[in-house]
Amino acid sequence: MRKVRIAHIGCNKNSHAKQIFRSLTVQPELFEVVGYTLPENERETAGNRVSVFEGYREMTLEEILNDPTIEAVTVETEELRLTKYAQMAAEHGKHIHMEKPGGIDPVAFEKLIKTVKKNGKTLHLGYMYRYNPVVMELLERIKAGELGEIISVEAQMDCHHPAELREWLGLHPGGMMFYLGCHLIDLILQIQGKPDAILPMNRATGVEGVSAEDFGMAVFQYPRGISFAKTVAMEYGGYLRRQLVVTGSLATVELKPFEYGTQQEMYTDVRTYREHGWSDPGTFKTVGPYDRYDAMMAAFAAMVRGERENPYTPDYELELYRTLMTCCGVKL
Repeated sequence: MRKVRIAHIGCNKNSHAKQIFRSLTVQPELFEVVGYTLPENERETAGNRVSVFEGYREMTLEEILNDPTIEAVTVETEELRLTKYAQMAAEHGKHIHMEKPGGIDPVAFEKLIKTVKKNGKTLHLGYMYRYNPVVMELLERIKAGELGEIISVEAQMDCHHPAELREWLGLHPGGMMFYLGCHLIDLILQIQGKPDAILPMNRATGVEGVSAEDFGMAVFQYPRGISFAKTVAMEYGGYLRRQLVVTGSLATVELKPFEYGTQQEMYTDVRTYREHGWSDPGTFKTVGPYDRYDAMMAAFAAMVRGERENPYTPDYELELYRTLMTCCGVKL
């Protein structure tokens, strides 16, 4: 199997740069890690996360972009700059894995989509739930008609973050909706497609004086019912209340907790309901352990080698991004 020669760009403070780089290095049968670069003072702003790069070659951005033997990059800068550096990589003909959801400039993101469509390179975004084994199984069950006609999707991704992180959310439109709600919107779109209407309902809790929108919610109108995405950064017990509930005319499936455990050994609890009884416990199973990132990066390697087609096309990523921005209150 041919290894993918890859380099890493950036280290954000609050997302998945450390975990993505670790995933590259623990899969040496798939990746040859050439080096990394930390643009825009990120060595200082990312804190102790940069320790993951120790022992690997630090390069300039120009060295990475201008080396034709480096066929792929992982772009993990701060969210505000994701599209900027992904665009540079795309213009240099690199395959790209980048942190979700893309930067905050819709025009720049559309340009990135046009560039990768033109050059035919892979654009792979870091929506880790796409590689959750229960989610993948659930999507297949939905496609096979096991749940019947889909009526609604309820998606929650909550947590309890310190004031500093919640204030940081204010750098992004929609705050928490942009930061984590993107994962939920991705799932709703995959299951139900484009909604008839979207109602953004993002708020600032004001707890500890935080002015950013740390309470994210968006309601989606569909012909058969209403779906919603809720993501709150000020919720005690929020991690274990993360859940996905898909209601169909033949069955309901509930994933709760969505993910728990360490990031290298995660589990998902899933329950399926098919009866009408008041006290129906449904059927229950736990799936795991699985790694949050290794399957995602292994899939990216297969896409770069041409062994696997990316099911998330540039057009889909653009539709997802536009939907997200609407949920964040941005007028497009």
